[in-house]
Amino acid sequence: MNRVNIHDAKTNLSRYLAELTAGGTLVICNRNQPVAELRSLRKKGVRKPRIGVAKGEFVVPGSFFEPLPAEMIKAFSGK
Repeated sequence: MNRVNIHDAKTNLSRYLAELTAGGTLVICNRNQPVAELRSLRKKGVRKPRIGVAKGEFVVPGSFFEPLPAEMIKAFSGK
């Protein structure tokens, strides 16, 4: 947990935010008194979903790829 004063935090905010993405906490102090704590919102170990993970779970009908009827296009476009 790093401690910095307000002026230093304002001056080097980009650098401190880059360090926070790697994990950790930054405490911002006013005259050596802690006033705020910054931490990363990214969770460690969370992976993005894989493409194709639901393959075979449902069927997409052939009509899905056909053009929409003119009346439906008008309804979506607000005409």
